[in-house]
Amino acid sequence: MKNYEHIFFDFDGTLMDTSQGIYESFDFALKSFEIEPPAHSEYDKMIGPPLVYSFMTWFGFDEQKARLGMKRYRDYYTPVGMYHLEVYHGIPELLKKLYDGGKKLYVATSKPERFAKELLEKYSLEKYFTLIAGADIDETRVTKVQIINYALETSGITEKSSVLMIGDRLYDANGAKEAGIDCQGVLWGFGSEQELLDAGCIGTSETPMDLGNEILSGC
Repeated sequence: MKNYEHIFFDFDGTLMDTSQGIYESFDFALKSFEIEPPAHSEYDKMIGPPLVYSFMTWFGFDEQKARLGMKRYRDYYTPVGMYHLEVYHGIPELLKKLYDGGKKLYVATSKPERFAKELLEKYSLEKYFTLIAGADIDETRVTKVQIINYALETSGITEKSSVLMIGDRLYDANGAKEAGIDCQGVLWGFGSEQELLDAGCIGTSETPMDLGNEILSGC
């Protein structure tokens, strides 16, 4: 791993385990359509991409119905589900270590930006980030590449070789590739090592401690 100055982090499955609230919110949305929810493990593949994409791809909704599904999902997620999460063990220490080591940290997530900011503030993690970039509520910025490009432009970063994306799903790797930056996969989230390597990650890290050592040592 080379020496990167700017480190972009995914949110769900990378900084925080948000699975419980996501499972509950999908259950709520599907039941509103009188659809029997699947086993919760089936939802893991839906953590990462935009909600409209998930409803269309895995439940066969057309775009109009998928947008209604997204609304019903958020009817539960916003007041209740978003708070059913845990910060992954070792993440606060990782962020402090990288911050103290002179790295500039950013969030690039498909989660609505206001939710990401609120949750990072709740756990006193926002102080480590130069920018928290996420989806906008009117859905004009939702894909990973759109969000990465927004973060690059907002931060005035022009040297893409200085940027490393950190994520747990192929969507992070694919978005990074489209934006012209490298991606390192993490194995404590929702994707597998094979998924991440197949998508073009430069490597994978098993724990936050491993990731921090690799970034700071450049290997």
